Amino acid sequence: MSLSGPILSVEYDENDYLLLAQLSKELGIKNKILFFQDGIELIEYLGATTDQPFLILCNTALPLMNGIGVRDYIERSPPLKERAIPFIFFDTSGRVEVVKEAYKSCIQGYFLKPETYEELKDRLATIYKYWKSCLHPNNM
Repeated sequence: MSLSGPILSVEYDENDYLLLAQLSKELGIKNKILFFQDGIELIEYLGATTDQPFLILCNTALPLMNGIGVRDYIERSPPLKERAIPFIFFDTSGRVEVVKEAYKSCIQGYFLKPETYEELKDRLATIYKYWKSCLHPNNM
C-alpha cells in the first residue's frame, strides 16, 4: 500500500463509478481513482503495473470473475500477494453466505454501501481515514 497510490475500484455499475469519483473529490481525497468493470481488468492491470495502489474497493458480483475469485487469485499469486494491497469489499449485498465466503479469502473488510448520499460519504471517509492512518509494510 502506498499512501499516495491509486484507489482501485472494481465495479460494474457506471453510476457507482461517478458517485465514488464525486464523493472522493468532496472529501478531498487526493489519490487517483482507477475504475475497472470486472475482475479480469483489475488482474491484468496489477500484473502490468509497478504502481503500489493505496487500496482495492471491490464489488462481489462482477462479470467474468466475481470479487471473491479476484481476491483468491491475488492471494494465490506470490508477486501480487507480496504487494499487500488492502482488499475491501464495498457492496450492496450483505447476504450472510457471501460475507462468510468473502472472509475466507483474507479480505481486510466488507462494507455495505449505504442508501443515502451522506451515509455513503461517511462510509467512504471512514474507510479512507482508517487506511491513511494504518501502519503498513509498504509505507514504512
